[in-house]
Amino acid sequence: MKDQLIPKATAKRLPLYYRYLKTLYASGKRKVSSTELSDALKVDSATIRRDFSYFGELGKRGYGYDVENLMNFFAKTLNEDVLTHVALIGVGHLGHALLRYRFQRSESIRISAAFDVKEDLVGRILEGVPVYSAEEMVQQIKEQQIDVAILTVPEHVAQQNADLLVKAGIRGIMNFTPVRLDLPGYVKVQNVDLTNEMQTLIYFLNNYPAETDGTETEDNGTAVTE
Repeated sequence: MKDQLIPKATAKRLPLYYRYLKTLYASGKRKVSSTELSDALKVDSATIRRDFSYFGELGKRGYGYDVENLMNFFAKTLNEDVLTHVALIGVGHLGHALLRYRFQRSESIRISAAFDVKEDLVGRILEGVPVYSAEEMVQQIKEQQIDVAILTVPEHVAQQNADLLVKAGIRGIMNFTPVRLDLPGYVKVQNVDLTNEMQTLIYFLNNYPAETDGTETEDNGTAVTE
């Protein structure tokens, strides 16, 4: 890999590439071109080539990309060979859904502990995951050496819980609350606001002409699909 920080837009597409390469490899396909990837993933082929170029020479001109080599490269890049333990904070309706989901597309991500304030949930095993009292959150996260958390609590306690996660040593938070958290710069936060995404989709439907190729466009005019 080249010694540089790749753009966030590229980083967001890496799991997309990896999952599709796994599908190709399982089907017996051994080489693929950027055009074939573009047709399948609805990402402009120039964008794909640019994304790959950040990591050096991954393919050969006139040949394309070796599916197995590229799949293994992105697996290593995405730390698929290392199991990441995740804490779930808040076991409401969305929390339950995430426990059932179990990050099925990745064998390297596992929700290992869940936390809630409801007494009828504490002490239970849900979908194979133990549910602890919120009062035990800092201690358990430290003891289990968990680095990543999912936050699905009510918005009025979102910041409070996020502060406790920082105290526990969490370095990354997937935030499903509408609150924009105020945290130290070293803590990475991925905001997932489902209402915002739906409102954006409806706005696009009402204000933009239908795309002919299923792709979107970045600010610089490059076609992409997130």
